[in-house]
Amino acid sequence: MTGALKSSKRTIDKRQVILMVVATGACLGLAVLGGILAIFTPLVFDRSGNLMNPVAWLGFVFAASFWVVCLLAPLAGWILWRKNETTLSWAAMAAPLAWGAVALTLLQFVPT
Repeated sequence: MTGALKSSKRTIDKRQVILMVVATGACLGLAVLGGILAIFTPLVFDRSGNLMNPVAWLGFVFAASFWVVCLLAPLAGWILWRKNETTLSWAAMAAPLAWGAVALTLLQFVPT
């Protein structure tokens, strides 16, 4: 019975906590910009022919959902950090950067 009762004394790296808080703030700031971007994403289809363009649809989906990724990434990052999965938590925090890069890349190939 004594083997089942383990103490949960885990050392907390304060530097990593501070960086996680800064990354969370950056993600929330990007979420605001992503919300503004989501408002204007239907303008991708203003030019004739873009309604049937699959790259325009991919750009629309990635740009419109960017703010959602910016809100869910810190949540997943903090959950993984609490489970002691620091590598995966930082990968989750970096997801908005990758998602935004893909969205901007796709939107460059949409004719205006």
